[in-house]
Amino acid sequence: LEAIDYVHLHGCRLYMTVNTLVKEEELDQLYDFLKPYYERGLDAVIVQDLGVWKFIREHFPDLPVHASTQMTVTGSAGARFLESLGATRVVPARELSFAEIQKIHRTTNLEIECFVHGALCYCYSGQCLFSSLIGGRSGNRGRCAQPCRLPYEAYDKDNHRMGEPGDRYPLSPKDMCTVELLPEIVKSGIMSLKIEGRMKKPEYTAGVVSIYRKYLDLYEKKPSRFHVLPEDMKKLYE
Repeated sequence: LEAIDYVHLHGCRLYMTVNTLVKEEELDQLYDFLKPYYERGLDAVIVQDLGVWKFIREHFPDLPVHASTQMTVTGSAGARFLESLGATRVVPARELSFAEIQKIHRTTNLEIECFVHGALCYCYSGQCLFSSLIGGRSGNRGRCAQPCRLPYEAYDKDNHRMGEPGDRYPLSPKDMCTVELLPEIVKSGIMSLKIEGRMKKPEYTAGVVSIYRKYLDLYEKKPSRFHVLPEDMKKLYE
């Protein structure tokens, strides 16, 4: 509640993640959970569960709902369906191309928000059951233990080790860094950039956000002079 007051005081908005899969017996708790934030002026909720979506539209009809990337929206048909359910913004699957994002922009009135920086999930659009299967902690319940970040060895059917020599992390993708693609991102219809902050230090998140803000402003003012300085790239890689 204090965070809502704080960001509004500074002219910003706060979107709250309600994007875990909710069990049937938990739905009765959802109203009391959301009510204080709604009354305090919460700007939107980010949702994955269609049951939660229906509940919010019925009980908080004027609260904007954003479709989480974990809804696995992979094209314009899915985006149009969610728009018909009252979505105001969609965070599509992280694997989409610019062409696929542009089609969503052309065929809907939805705001489009996309991941631009941070860790990628090994599984499609975060739909992973690995943590749940081996540790009882479901990523779709907001409790992913990130087992893909651990060291593994993979072997083919002839018992030959797969992957590059010395590669101990075959399931751990490299982090995404798209600051050099900001002109293409802006042109594609994306209007909000999603930067990973979960399990990161505040200093890291603040530093990344400030660099993306710097180059968005630069592109807006002088598109022809857009160029990312090597020292800023170094900061993002650290």
